Amino acid sequence: MIESNLVKLTSRQADISDLLRQKTFITVDELANKFEVTGQTIRRDINQLCDLGLARRRHGGIVPISTTGNLAYDSRQALNRIGKMQVAEGVAKLIPNSSSISLGIGTTPEIVMNALLQHDSLRIFTNSLNIAQIASANPSFEINICGGRVRNADHDLIGSNAQEFFGSYKTDFGIFGVAGVDLDGGLLDFYEEEVRIRDLIRVNCRESILVLDHLKFGRAAHVRGGEIQDIAKIFCDKRPPEDVCNLLEKSGSELIICENKTINASEEELAIHD
Repeated sequence: MIESNLVKLTSRQADISDLLRQKTFITVDELANKFEVTGQTIRRDINQLCDLGLARRRHGGIVPISTTGNLAYDSRQALNRIGKMQVAEGVAKLIPNSSSISLGIGTTPEIVMNALLQHDSLRIFTNSLNIAQIASANPSFEINICGGRVRNADHDLIGSNAQEFFGSYKTDFGIFGVAGVDLDGGLLDFYEEEVRIRDLIRVNCRESILVLDHLKFGRAAHVRGGEIQDIAKIFCDKRPPEDVCNLLEKSGSELIICENKTINASEEELAIHD
């Protein structure tokens, strides 16, 4: 098993990070009152979030990280870990043994791969180095990974070789994440190559599955590619905004909310690998 060196967030720290997506500045006193803890406890939480690159200190409180690109991969691994695990648990119950699965990049597909490790004889196709390494823990799996240019920070492969790879197979399931979902249903990412690969996975599978947590709704990313109503099944940890739900109801896409799934402590320890 691959050992994780990621410092995990507490549920309160994850909630603070979630609040930072809604506000431009939060004071220590405001957080202490909201969570009914001391200011000293909140300052420890703030230190942890800042060390992970999820927030920036300002006098008396914290502000969100201002960036035109995605957060660092390790920081994304820490965000809403429990919600992503709930999604992964729901997806794993859908996938039968001996299935073929294309998996895209990102922290949520990575956690889905972890949840699939108890399956038998899966055929995995991916451009994620992390997913391939996790899958290799099950000797019954056949793992196929593309060639291409490695993005060191994201632990994945992109480029024309990766696109040709996903266009060469027809799999039972295509599982992928997304950087953000606009309230009009548009799927957003940070790079054109990510969008092209995600779309190749979608059109070259028998059942497409979008996996995401609620923090992705309304999240800004500048490359648009596809609509959420183009996906067969959407797994999310909480109910999306009503505008998105209405789009899905009209489209016939299936929305599966996983917020009632329970994750125990031992499962939590297995959720994230470096």
